[in-house]
Order: sequence, then C-alpha cells, then structure tokens
Amino acid sequence: MKLSSLQENLKNGLYLVSHIAGKNVNLPILNNIKIETFNNHIKLTTTDLEIGITTKIRGKIEKEGAFTVESKLITDFISLLPNKKIDIENKENKLFIKSDNYKTIIKGQIADDFPLIPEVSKDHYYKTKIDSFKKSLSQVIFAVSNSESRAELSGVFFNFTKDKLIMAATDSYRLAEKEIKINSNSNEEKKIIIPAKTLQELIRVLGAIKDEELSADGGEIIFYVTDNQILFVVGNTEIVSRLIEGQYPDYKQIIPVNNETMAIIERAEFIRAVKATALFSKTGINDINLDFPLGKKKIIITSTSSQTGENTTDLDADVNGKDNGIVVNYRYLLDGINNIDTDNIKFEIINSNTPCILRPYNEEKNPNNYLYIIMPIKQ
Repeated sequence: MKLSSLQENLKNGLYLVSHIAGKNVNLPILNNIKIETFNNHIKLTTTDLEIGITTKIRGKIEKEGAFTVESKLITDFISLLPNKKIDIENKENKLFIKSDNYKTIIKGQIADDFPLIPEVSKDHYYKTKIDSFKKSLSQVIFAVSNSESRAELSGVFFNFTKDKLIMAATDSYRLAEKEIKINSNSNEEKKIIIPAKTLQELIRVLGAIKDEELSADGGEIIFYVTDNQILFVVGNTEIVSRLIEGQYPDYKQIIPVNNETMAIIERAEFIRAVKATALFSKTGINDINLDFPLGKKKIIITSTSSQTGENTTDLDADVNGKDNGIVVNYRYLLDGINNIDTDNIKFEIINSNTPCILRPYNEEKNPNNYLYIIMPIKQ
C-alpha cells in the first residue's frame, strides 16, 4: 500500500472513525484503524463489533493494499503534522510516514485479521435533512434508560413510514417523542430499536463532517434497514450498527388523550422558576410541586426541604380548566423544557396521579410534532 494525501484530509477522516476504537484486551486489532486503498479511494475503517464506521478521503493512490495501526497513536500523530502533503507506505508490517521534515515509522498489524463490516442491502432507503434529524434526535435521546435490566429501553425507538419518522425514548419515568418528515422508496413500515451508544456516535460524526461534503450530498442522511442492522450514510461516511432485539413498549397507551387543566407558560421564566425552586427540593427525590389554582392566571411552584428551607414562586401563565396540581421530578421537568425551542410551552395535566405533558406552543402555528411526558411523584 502506498498513498499520499493532505494532512487536513487525513486528520478529518481519522477523527471521524477513531472514536469507537478503544482498549480491547481480548481482540487487540479492534484498537486499530484499517487504512485501505482501492479504486482510487483511501478508506478508513474502525469497529467495536457493535458499530462499524467507514469514511473515504481524497488522495493519490500509487499502490493498492490494506494495513491497520493503533487508532489513538496515528490520529494524534497526524493531527500534529503541518497541513502539507503526507506520504504513507506500508512495508514489513510497518507504516512509513513522510511529511515535510517528519519521517516516522509506526508498527501495526496486517489487515487480514480485521473484522468484516456487515453489508446492509441498499434496495430500500429512507432519507431526511441532516439538520432536522440531528436536532430532533437530540430532543429524544436524553430520555433513554441507563439501566441494563431492560435492553429495549436502552435504545431509541424508530418507526419509519414512507413519509415520516417517529422517534421515541423512555426510561419509564419520562418519555420523549418527536416526528419528522422523511422521503422513502419503500411503502414498508419499519419499527426498530437503535442503541443509544450508536446514536450518540452518529451525532458526534454529524457534527464533525465538513459542510462542503454535506452540501454536495444535498445535506441529507440516508437510512438503510434490515432485520438486525441499520446503515446510516452521510456524504462519504457510513455507520453500520446492530439493532436491539425485543419489542418496544406500547407507549402510546400512556399518553393522555384529554386534559383537565392546560397552561401556556413563558419558557425562559419557567426555567428560572423551576431552577430556583429546585434548590429547596428533597435530596434524592428532586420533588417540586406545581399548583394551578382555579381562576388565577398563574402557576404556584413550591418545594420544601428539612435541610435547606422552602420556596414559593408565583409564575404568570395563561391557565384554563380545573383547580389542579402535580408533583414532579425537577430534573425531568428541566430536561423537557430545555428541549422545547418555542418561546412558550403548553403544559397539560389531568390530575396528580397521571402523567403530565409538555409541548411546544406557538400562537401562529401550534406544532404538535414533539411531546414530553413526565410521570408524577405520588404523595
């Protein structure tokens, strides 16, 4: 293998793929990046056996071949070189690197033992705008469960149809759901669960890909789905991941259809009031009380702690419906408020024993494509 490329191209490519290569004692080659040259392409690949990432970078190929080197070492080294041409050649199980006044030899391993990245059929696709997808994914992924006792809750539920994608995540204490528009050449509905780790890596990669590469591809991300794998394609980069087996809970049945009380609240003031009240919540319970008194255009937010004291905040709001109240975990409440991007928030409640709902609210257009549910803390 013999190639040359600009330092910037190599540095960007290595950064995209290097993150998932870690310290694997049982299979040391998983700590490596595979560098491959074929068909006038330089291809970089890493895998941890659950996720595989490949990207293609520009360069000149003099001799085709493949070799693997320790991920962190080559990524750190290439990033320190000046932004000039780098010549790389593989000889005698070593990588010879030459750039400007740097001459370096890095020991590695032959590529024969590097795991194969699964092939995913590209017959049927779903695609959408990257900006919309990235923002929407961040609005649900935070609600994923960290517990390993229920594997299906450790991922995000994706429901693909021909013209929309619904994403949902829950840890059984709160739930976030987001709907976005997509295009597809398939009429088949696909319901899958994607590991949160995969999606966090995808968000990182989407943030690192150069704008010019994205614009050349129309700024779209393409999804290809099989029974147990998903492939994400963004520009010259591909991420393939296993899916989580199992049935996602039928969360639709816990979403309240009606409400007894509804309030329109200014988002910025709501955040301030919740944070102030949270300072006096009980440690470990994180409880704050939201009261919606009948006939008063306000919400009364209170908390009491035997250690720190108590707080009451009266917050102006457009409240309609019955005299009502609910106790919630303030951390969960703030997570929801922070992921709603309208100036005002719609807060819906039936009673103190059923889940409350937060939605974006805009007087001109009331977007119902995002909702966030919090289970109450029962007294």
